[in-house]
Amino acid sequence: MNCYQEALFKLGQFNSRRYFLSQCIGGLGTMALGSLVGCTSPERRSTSIPTSGTGYQFVPKAKRIIFLHMAGAPSQLELFDYKPALQKYDGQPCPPSLMEGKRFAFLQGTPKMMGPQAVFKQVGESGAWWSHHLPHLANWVDDICLLKAMHTDEFNHAPAQLFMHTGSPRLGRPSMGSWIIYGIGSENENLPGFVVLTSGSDPSAGKSIWGSGFLPSLYQGVQCRSKGDPILFLNNPKNIDGQLRKRSIEAINEINRQEYEQVGDPEILSRISQYELAFRMQTEVPEVMNISDEPDYIHQMYGTKPGRISFANNCLLARRLLEQGVRFIQLYDNAWDHHGAGKGNGVVEGLANACRNIDQPIAALLADLKMRGLWEDTLVVWGGEFGRTPMMETRASGADFRGRDHHSEAFTMWLAGGGIKGGYSHGETDELGYYGIKDRVHVHDLQATLLHCLGIDHEQLTYHFQGRDFRLTDVHGNVVGEVFNSFSRPAI
Repeated sequence: MNCYQEALFKLGQFNSRRYFLSQCIGGLGTMALGSLVGCTSPERRSTSIPTSGTGYQFVPKAKRIIFLHMAGAPSQLELFDYKPALQKYDGQPCPPSLMEGKRFAFLQGTPKMMGPQAVFKQVGESGAWWSHHLPHLANWVDDICLLKAMHTDEFNHAPAQLFMHTGSPRLGRPSMGSWIIYGIGSENENLPGFVVLTSGSDPSAGKSIWGSGFLPSLYQGVQCRSKGDPILFLNNPKNIDGQLRKRSIEAINEINRQEYEQVGDPEILSRISQYELAFRMQTEVPEVMNISDEPDYIHQMYGTKPGRISFANNCLLARRLLEQGVRFIQLYDNAWDHHGAGKGNGVVEGLANACRNIDQPIAALLADLKMRGLWEDTLVVWGGEFGRTPMMETRASGADFRGRDHHSEAFTMWLAGGGIKGGYSHGETDELGYYGIKDRVHVHDLQATLLHCLGIDHEQLTYHFQGRDFRLTDVHGNVVGEVFNSFSRPAI
């Protein structure tokens, strides 16, 4: 149970005035609805939602972001970064130069090289090499921008996921969605500005990758469910109607306002906003999260099955949420750690199964955005936390697996919509796909670019904490201007 759900649960216990007052007096000092984010209107933001005060520094190309994270790190060598030369070295001992001075999660000794375990062909007008694992997305290659020379500082899952989403491999930093809501707020006062949807288990880094860190808890992401109640304890408990809950919240917030006047703690303002938002969400969330009322052709297009937890359902939910003004939506699919150490877990069967689950839904999401006029102002981001080695997985026992180890030096991500240049491939790796040799993009560069797409200067979006100003990109990062249709924009 997260703090938002706990607060909803406690609100539901106010079944008498005496009990209500006793709980208000005794417990409000420590209650905080920390998993909701900036959802008040601009007119109210100055009093209920503190922002960075900087807002937009550029004319934004996009209003919102959908970040599709394939937790576990998909192999770029079987999906986007075709290396025919690697096939020539298949089964041969790895050159010592690729191992010397490097750290890997599992590789030891002298592993064997492994050629591409996929069939590639050139598709679209751009002629991009594309894997047979993603036949539906192949139709969108001319709308997608590939970043083929991504690199990161981390080679294990949890630190790399933290680095991708918070700018630091250590706990305690705000997530990207939190920074964005802190900087420019949200568009719908009745829904969270930052929503998270997961399929499979939570990512290795846990809920910290959508946490608010040292920002006020107001900006933390809200994890919703695609099966059952969208958020636990959202509905009123037995014998509690809407009017009683409304009166309860009004009384609680009056006490909170008095406390704020006495101590000036900004978290109290967050608490006030969260109680109000929790009440408003009771009406809007169930309707928005109910995909069963979509027409049959939409379900067929996405491959959705209402009532189940699936990546396809989450893609459709993401479209419904962004239509209602949700600013930042993260989808995590935890099925991409393909070491090959178990049956169906390598880059042959395991990757094929994972791709089968996401290929049609993502293609449908892109089509849906275009059909509804949302393509130009919605940025779609796809990728994992790092890449995979061109060497076969080899453990200390000497056993070989048809999988690949973690690799921080080179991986592929892609962007689409939101003013992004389609049919464009940025960056290049060497003939083995081991190092980036042209137009490398660091994780901080990606973060700076995503913020720029939303009209935010990553160097100006800061928060003073423990004696210095922090930002998502720390002290690094450059906007990759080449990925935009038009990079020069007038300042607001």
